[in-house]
Amino acid sequence: MHQTPTASQTVGPYFHLGCTKTHSVNRLAGEDAKGERVWLHCRVLDGDGLPLNDAMLELWQANCEGKYHHPEDTQDKPIDPHYRGFGRIATDEDGSCIFETVKPGSVPGPDDSVQAPHINMSVFARGVLKRLPTRIYFRGNAANASDPVLALVPEGRRDTLMAGPDSSNPGHWFFEVHLCGDKETVFFDI
Repeated sequence: MHQTPTASQTVGPYFHLGCTKTHSVNRLAGEDAKGERVWLHCRVLDGDGLPLNDAMLELWQANCEGKYHHPEDTQDKPIDPHYRGFGRIATDEDGSCIFETVKPGSVPGPDDSVQAPHINMSVFARGVLKRLPTRIYFRGNAANASDPVLALVPEGRRDTLMAGPDSSNPGHWFFEVHLCGDKETVFFDI
């Protein structure tokens, strides 16, 4: 029997249906979680600035103390039992979704440095062969200036990693993911 390898496939429209319809997690922090509660409004756009209504976003972040809810985080910091630290949701018709969480604390970085509060994000979408890892930082945070990972990004591109506050709605932040084009979000090769 002769076997012929099949061509590689991109993520199809089935992907987010199987992973998110019954397993959506848009709330990373329960009612009693410690820290400053935030609502992160995310929107995914293609190279023409059009919304992707079938992308899926995953978030992973530390709690307000800067500790990940994972056994490999051995820092001597408390784990918040009301805090999950992971979220996954599909985008809607407008290419948007909302995560409810708390602002993360600073976490250790390379060479005994400290990283600014950030949220790790993976983007899955049609036409994407592998997840696109990126980060979300909070615009205006003084710790951004000394973050060792953000320092690796050319200064003119760092703004693509910044969530901006909604001045009319305290606690709400906006973050746009541009998959390509002039405003392409910085993605990390990890």
